[in-house]
Amino acid sequence: MSFILRPIDNVENISPEDFKKNYLTLRRPLVIKGLTNNWPAREKWTPEYLKESVGNKVVPLYDNSKADPSKPINSSAAEMPFDKYIDLIMSEPTELRIFFFNIFKQAPALLEDIAFPKELMGGFLESMPSMFFGGSNSVTFLHYDIDLPHIFHTHFGGKKHVVLFENKWKRRLYCIPNATYALEDYDVLNPDTKKFPALDGVEGIEVFLEHGDTLFMPTGYWHWMRYVQGGYSLSLRAWDASITRKAASIYNLAIKGGLDSVLKMTFKAKYAKYREGLAVKWADRALASGRPY
Repeated sequence: MSFILRPIDNVENISPEDFKKNYLTLRRPLVIKGLTNNWPAREKWTPEYLKESVGNKVVPLYDNSKADPSKPINSSAAEMPFDKYIDLIMSEPTELRIFFFNIFKQAPALLEDIAFPKELMGGFLESMPSMFFGGSNSVTFLHYDIDLPHIFHTHFGGKKHVVLFENKWKRRLYCIPNATYALEDYDVLNPDTKKFPALDGVEGIEVFLEHGDTLFMPTGYWHWMRYVQGGYSLSLRAWDASITRKAASIYNLAIKGGLDSVLKMTFKAKYAKYREGLAVKWADRALASGRPY
């Protein structure tokens, strides 16, 4: 055995009542294929259009390599003018990707091409729409978002492969202490369950996004993503209505974000080795408990 992955629910469109009852309240992921049918972006956001909109602004790029323990998380591996980068990902395989890019600061007119799905829920962080770009072969490591938002993730261009896990599985996924990401030493698509036995039987969801598809990822969901072809995605974030969840978000940002960066910069490889060992101990303990998670 390995991970137990089931397909995600797909709908063309959904009523606010159905969405709230069956997905938002239950915190269940969903793909809404027709959410962007009325967005100008669905047709306008070609690679050439985005290149014209942003131009040659130099952007940081990230690759698939394991995080350097001497650097803060999300340290870039390279940089490149945006237009040259778009040419790269659309013409050849590359691991290089753009992470959490607020493209609208560079090209505010692009905001006119999208619409926040406020008919489905409230709480959207309208100042924080962000984009992610990647070439075929680029991978986003397994993690959950530190601020615990609900996310509407719309993909443009080529196909994108996504694997999701509920947050309750975090110990079995070898979650790194004081962080919101997992041990990077196993392959999510083909995990070595002899070396990492706690992964065996963990239940998740597998998704393949195509152009215009929107993935609803509820708060706290772990996600791993791979660009099957070069493409780009837009994430719209919204607060959960729960006061408890908002408090957890603030705690994560202060402790798991701030404290982790300080400890990582201070103790470097020693700290990285210590917490990776602790992640393994926690996973082994969770597996030995006999409980599902």
